[in-house]
Amino acid sequence: MKNLLTQLWLPVLVLLTLGLATAGSTSFYFPPFTDVLVTLWTDLTQGTLLHDLLFSMRNVLAGLAIALLAGVLLGILIGESDGLREAAQPFLDYMRATPMVAFVPVIILTFGIGSAPKVFLIALAATWPILLNTVSGVHGISPAVRESVRAYRIPAVLRLRRVLLPGALPQIFAGIRISLSVSVVMMIVGEIYGSPEGLGHFVLHAGTSFQVKDVWAGTLLIGVIGYLMTLVLIAIEHASLGWYERTR
Repeated sequence: MKNLLTQLWLPVLVLLTLGLATAGSTSFYFPPFTDVLVTLWTDLTQGTLLHDLLFSMRNVLAGLAIALLAGVLLGILIGESDGLREAAQPFLDYMRATPMVAFVPVIILTFGIGSAPKVFLIALAATWPILLNTVSGVHGISPAVRESVRAYRIPAVLRLRRVLLPGALPQIFAGIRISLSVSVVMMIVGEIYGSPEGLGHFVLHAGTSFQVKDVWAGTLLIGVIGYLMTLVLIAIEHASLGWYERTR
């Protein structure tokens, strides 16, 4: 309960501040926050917003799952080999410095506006933080631990399960946190550039139609979804890394 209050007090304070600051507002661009909440509920229950939300969530979760699998497996492979890590370092540095948003028009032009290109975009952008942090985590495992593994001739599968993954897990979760925010950004950008559905399309369509309350409602929903996903990840991280917190 204490952890929940620690995580929620600031968002609740921000929402209350917005409600008080916009109460009785007559501005076209800053409608009362209560009106935005009513619009959000109406769009979810009677409009297309719920369908758009499900479309976006399927894409972002699928993209994150692909990125997690690819990033961890490749990260362990590269992190375990000094030669492979040195050979791959220039490419990894290049991909680290390249804004993934630059690939959005090319991928949409090439593969179209369906769901698959959106998943590919999210996976492409989310893979690199996980991959880089996994490489760093595996490479950072103590040499004494590695010598013990060699001395006892621990099999590869057991070494992966009991040494490499636990040793790199704190860094992997750090990468997932970054990838989570990157995934939400890529989800919205991909749907704004070219998509007949999704939260990005909803906000873009509302903006071009001057439906300001719908724009605020869609933006608020995106923020809430991103924050809830972060809370779920934090809970999983605490459950998985209890041993690490106690050791540290």
